[in-house]
Amino acid sequence: MASAKDKRIRIKNRRAEFDYHVLDRLTAGIVLSGTEIKSIRAGKASLVDTYCFIQQGEMWVKNMYVAPYDYGSYNNHAARRDRKLLLNKREIRNLQAETKAPGLTIVPLLLFIDEHGRAKLDIALCKGKKEYDKRATLKEKEDRREMARVRKVNF
Repeated sequence: MASAKDKRIRIKNRRAEFDYHVLDRLTAGIVLSGTEIKSIRAGKASLVDTYCFIQQGEMWVKNMYVAPYDYGSYNNHAARRDRKLLLNKREIRNLQAETKAPGLTIVPLLLFIDEHGRAKLDIALCKGKKEYDKRATLKEKEDRREMARVRKVNF
């Protein structure tokens, strides 16, 4: 029988690590409605093409996909809607000041369920990578994979 640690939900935005240099990380709570938490616990969510924005002193995540719950009724939620993030006002003000610099944006990296059963989102202040940076990232990844393969063969 699988333990609770084996069933941990960790939905990553793999594209973010490839497209951006991560400068600063924060963990934020998410305001969910109705059956959204049940879909997230089932692992039916995606962070592809998501981003965060600040509007009227509040942080929001845009374009996050949470599949409609299979056993939901007419109360089911919309799959792609703006969801409010829970951060301190000081954290929001700091992020807003830092994103005024050109080339900086706030990107969600990881959606997970914490030990208390609440959905959390790791967000990061990021700077976009140039094309040559992306090639260097791919080269490093291939080198690590090759070294791991060689170590397995030798031992």
